Amino acid sequence: MPTPENTSWVILAGGQASRMGGNDKGLVELAGRAMIEHVIDTLQPQTSAITINANRNQARYNTYGTVFGDHIQDYPGPLGGMHAALYHLSDEWIGFVPCDCPRLPADLVSRMSAACQSDTDIAVAHDGEHIQPVVTLLHRRILPKLEQFLENGDRKIILLYKQCNMITVDFSDQPNAFVNLNTPQELKQFGQEL
Repeated sequence: MPTPENTSWVILAGGQASRMGGNDKGLVELAGRAMIEHVIDTLQPQTSAITINANRNQARYNTYGTVFGDHIQDYPGPLGGMHAALYHLSDEWIGFVPCDCPRLPADLVSRMSAACQSDTDIAVAHDGEHIQPVVTLLHRRILPKLEQFLENGDRKIILLYKQCNMITVDFSDQPNAFVNLNTPQELKQFGQEL
């Protein structure tokens, strides 16, 4: 069973960030610091095992910790990062968060871990209205399904989850924890609220 001590967590920063004008989202400044720093600040008190999935600017990301890129070309999205993590890390349970979510829950790791049962393949955060498909904790046994899914050319994350034993983890008490910043306008507005 997963616990905060035996899970590894990956910050997904491997996308093209087309809606952010092509700027690398994890490195875009928010309140004077790279956005990934806000994510790390939230995760570090919860887990000592944090790595970063990035396909660009790897030298800069290396200043924050261990970095690995996708194994599949052409930016397959979050699933590409999840796929690479299953090869890069040996942990049975691996969690994922996006680099553009600067307000993640302070109890994310413990709550996600505690929700899992022995037959859980994937635990996904739920904000009370929607699932947050990139805030997830998964068991490495999904790797064959994930590889087949990607080989078929599929990229929609939720379609893969439907093929697995997925549970949702209730974070409805923190509905604003999963605000993700995809555009310069969202970034500016969020920065003014800090």
